[in-house]
Amino acid sequence: MDGLVKLVNGAIGILSKFPHMILALMARLIMGSIFLKSGLLKFKDWDNAISLFENIFTEVPLPPVVGAYLSGYGEVIFGFCLIVGFASRFSALGILGMTLVIEIFVFPEEYILHGMWAICCLYVIKYGPCMLSLDYFVKKQFGNK
Repeated sequence: MDGLVKLVNGAIGILSKFPHMILALMARLIMGSIFLKSGLLKFKDWDNAISLFENIFTEVPLPPVVGAYLSGYGEVIFGFCLIVGFASRFSALGILGMTLVIEIFVFPEEYILHGMWAICCLYVIKYGPCMLSLDYFVKKQFGNK
């Protein structure tokens, strides 16, 4: 039994050293790219974007045109900002909000996928974007002065 305890403690010790930079970067890139791609698709075929809100996203409590604009611009702006690491916590919060709207009003049966998205967003909100971000550069250049 002591051998098993030592093995588990050793594994925990190794895993606890997994770098924040990799987790934060992966969370930002994955969530940013999902939402940026979705937003760009809306603007590529605007009639289809409005049609989505008229025919599929009918439970969203917004007029279809307003919903299409808000989601399109939100996805592009928050997605891009998350990818480059600019206003990362705010952008992750915006994407988390959109994820909640999607889960509650559009695809409630996709709670596992949306839960994973929420975890990525919450990680960035809590721990920040990491060194590979514009936020880090801005803070280093202008912060704490």
